[in-house]
Amino acid sequence: MTLEAFFNPKSIAVVGASREEGKTGREILANILADGFQGKVFPVNPKATEVEGLPCYPDLASIGEAPDLVVVVVPASIVPAVAEQCAAVGAGGIIIITAGFKEVGVEGKALEERVVGIARRAGIRVIGPNCLGIMVPARKLNASFGGALPPVGGTGYLSQSGALLAAILDMASAGGIGFSSLVSIGNKADVDELDIIKAMGNDPDTKVIAGYLESITHGDAFVREAERISGTKPILLMKSGGTEAGAAAASSHTGSLAGGEAAYEAVFDRAGIVRCESIKEQFDFAQAFAQQPLPAGPRVAVITNAGGPGIMAADAIERTGLEFAALSDETVEALAKGLPPAANIHNPIDVLGDALSDRYELALRVALDDGGIDALLVLLTPQAMTDATATAEVVVKTAAAKPGKPVLACFLGAAKVREGTQILAEGGIPQYDSAESAVATLRAMTDYVRWRARPKRVVKLFPVNRRKVERIIERHLRRGQREIGEMESKEILEAYGFVTPKGSLATTPDQAASIADQLGYPVVLKIWSPDILHKSDVDGVKLGLSSAQEVQDAFDLMMYRIPKQVPDAAILGVLVQQMCRQGQEVILGMNRDPRFGPLMMFGMGGIMVEVLRDVSFHLAPLTADEAGKMLTRTKTYQILRGVRGREGVDVDAIAEGLQRLSQLVTEFPEIQEMDINPYVVGPEGTAPIAVDARISVAEQ
Repeated sequence: MTLEAFFNPKSIAVVGASREEGKTGREILANILADGFQGKVFPVNPKATEVEGLPCYPDLASIGEAPDLVVVVVPASIVPAVAEQCAAVGAGGIIIITAGFKEVGVEGKALEERVVGIARRAGIRVIGPNCLGIMVPARKLNASFGGALPPVGGTGYLSQSGALLAAILDMASAGGIGFSSLVSIGNKADVDELDIIKAMGNDPDTKVIAGYLESITHGDAFVREAERISGTKPILLMKSGGTEAGAAAASSHTGSLAGGEAAYEAVFDRAGIVRCESIKEQFDFAQAFAQQPLPAGPRVAVITNAGGPGIMAADAIERTGLEFAALSDETVEALAKGLPPAANIHNPIDVLGDALSDRYELALRVALDDGGIDALLVLLTPQAMTDATATAEVVVKTAAAKPGKPVLACFLGAAKVREGTQILAEGGIPQYDSAESAVATLRAMTDYVRWRARPKRVVKLFPVNRRKVERIIERHLRRGQREIGEMESKEILEAYGFVTPKGSLATTPDQAASIADQLGYPVVLKIWSPDILHKSDVDGVKLGLSSAQEVQDAFDLMMYRIPKQVPDAAILGVLVQQMCRQGQEVILGMNRDPRFGPLMMFGMGGIMVEVLRDVSFHLAPLTADEAGKMLTRTKTYQILRGVRGREGVDVDAIAEGLQRLSQLVTEFPEIQEMDINPYVVGPEGTAPIAVDARISVAEQ
């Protein structure tokens, strides 16, 4: 079922239309009429015969035809009856403005489900309840109580918060920002963010999709569709509501670090979604994405009439990781001919404080012809000789004459530049209140271009022993055991190509010493209990034991002290294990997010992982490129490459380990959490060793 009835209706019925001042039903009907909707409008209210000069009907059946869109503004208890009317007449779509549904509790949730059930049986889509409505400026459609229609533009906007959308509309109106459509999705009882994003993705009038979300309903489908749409249209989202509550209940290091925000960051990264931290930032980005071409690369040139702002822009460019463009010899020569001797003819191009529009025109024209420049930032401060209006006109004219590179403006000031900034807005040149905001926008555009140019996703599949893993997991689930201990966790890892240290379980001091003699010294002792997940917390790990006597003493001490610390733990013995060669300790892990599936983690390993929190996340399955990027996004990566004379380690082997782990958790959805910590990595050509591991499973 398409959403055509919402975005392009030919007729609208307002159930709950009113003549009373202050009533939402009156405001919605007034907005539909005031903004010039071209279709038929049917007020529906059994207590009135006429509203806003239109005949008013007692119910939908009395209209005599099926309205494309029904806007419902009646008490929540009456909404199911209205839904039944919609089903009976064959309405195209329903927008429920009314609140008082699942947001207020169990009874409201049941009422909401009843309404949606009625609509679904009739094949009718529902937006809301508890929403602001919908606006489509190009079609003069304002079925909302959000005020007057904004100007027509290229940005489609969706919001889970009606109040926030109202504020965004007010800000947009003040800034002259236009939209292709605005949709308040409210409780998302039926139509959700994915439906709206898909509709906007198919809309030729929408150049940019922006929005505010508190949650995502269908995780896997959202990632797939958003990734597809981002290939042709940028998606700019604000996301709130991420908490660490779920992480608090996790048993693994990965689970405790993988809070809601980590999952959403990974989702946005995979799908190419641009994350916005504020409404202002979102507007900043949306202007440029909707009005300007994408930059071919990260090289930025600045044109300014003042040294200070030029330096500030240069600092911002360097801080954000963009490149300060080096001007070609031809560009420098042309600037030297056309600008005064005191002007700076290198980047930033300083046309001097007495510059009129002709100098800006020359500098911009020459810079746009330079193949070594990917984007332009035009700065202006209102000095005595400055003509902001004429300068804005030449910026618009020159950029239009030489399209292909983004041109952003930052006219600093207020009253003295107001007319100029209006000309920029009308001419499609994004205007920013600071150089930093403009540069941040260019960085967002550059990151998006880089994402679109990423290699095609190819997930490598390694030869593995799946049957062995199936047997171990099935055995634990049959017994009702959620936690898989270290020894069997390592068996699972070995089945997927990981190397683990040799070792055996001992139940007496003499047996421990005998195993150590067979393995060779030094050895490690680890307490063995399904009830003790983090052995170091109870002093359950002893390293570097170099004789039988040390092994026996360590065994006795563990078995004496640990039962007193955790008296309810079932202690099965002590694991005697080879002491691994020295290397860099890292952690590989996974936490299965209930919405988006397996979330992979990489970071600095050892017992300090939750303190340092130097980790990165990505959704599984991983490609080689994605696994490599997980490494480079951490500070740990510099250590892995080698610093201060220290030899680096085999980073490709770590990336392969992440891919193998990704394959394991993708093929076994029963695995809910897991850690390999530490994963000891040595120089290139040596095999990393999974020193310790733990896995949690659950029925699917």
